[in-house]
Amino acid sequence: MTPRSISEAFERRRAVGQAALIPYVTAGHPRPDGTADILGALAAAGADVVELGIPFSDPLADGPTIQRSSFEALRGGTTVHKVLDALRAFRADSDVPVVLFSYLNPLVRYGMEAFLADAVRSGAQGLLVTDLPVGSDPGLEEEIAHSRLDLIRLVAPTTDPERVERIAAASSGFLYYISRTGVTGARASLRDSLAEEVRALRRVTEVPVAVGFGISTPDQAAAVAAVADGVVVGSALVQTLEERGTDAGATFVQALRKGMDRG
Repeated sequence: MTPRSISEAFERRRAVGQAALIPYVTAGHPRPDGTADILGALAAAGADVVELGIPFSDPLADGPTIQRSSFEALRGGTTVHKVLDALRAFRADSDVPVVLFSYLNPLVRYGMEAFLADAVRSGAQGLLVTDLPVGSDPGLEEEIAHSRLDLIRLVAPTTDPERVERIAAASSGFLYYISRTGVTGARASLRDSLAEEVRALRRVTEVPVAVGFGISTPDQAAAVAAVADGVVVGSALVQTLEERGTDAGATFVQALRKGMDRG
C-alpha cells in the first residue's frame, strides 16, 4: 500500500484542529513475531505516525522500560533485517507513516547506504538516530538527507538557542521536542513551561513540533496536544504491550486519541 508522508499525516490532523498521535514500539517486543500485528493494531486505534524502534544493546537515551524491551527483543533474535521484514508486512495493509528509531551502531553495522535503500523499499518514511546530533558526522547526515527518508531531529529543554536554530534547519518531517531532561520513561506530570517552549520552537521552524518523553495518560496527551502539533508516547505503551498484550495496547492508544480530541 502506498503510504502517506509524515507531512500529510500532520496536515490531516491540523486541518481539523487536532494534534497527531505518535506511539512508539520496540520491534520484536514483546514477541519476536508480533511486530507487524502490533503496528496494524495501533494504526487502527488512531495512530497518525508510528515510531518503530530498532533494538540496540546499549540504549543509553532510554529509560528502564524501553531498555528492557530492547534487551528482550535482541534475546528473541530480532535483527535490523527482521525489523524491516515486519515493516514490509505492515505496509501491505496500511498507509500510516513509520519512523524508524535507532541508535547509530546497528545502522553502520548493516551498512548505511544499504540500510537507507532497504528502509525505503520496506515502507519507512522517516529516520530518527538518537546519537547522531547535528554536525557530528556531516557526510553521514548528508547521506541520510539525500535519501527519501525524513530525518527527525531531537531538541531538549537545555539546548542552546543558537543550536536549536541549526537543528531546526536540519530537520524534516517533524521536530521532536523532549519535554524534560533525562532518559525516556512515564512521568506523573509535565513541565509548566512546556507551552512557551513549544512556541519558541515554532518561531524558528516550519516543520511540526511533536513532544515526547514522559507522556503516559490521556490527560497528559490532551495537555500536550493543546500546545504542540504532535504527541509521542513510548514507555507507557511498551509497558502495556508487555504486561497485557496487543489488544490492551490498542485500547490504550484509543484512549490517548480520545483524550487528545476531547481536550
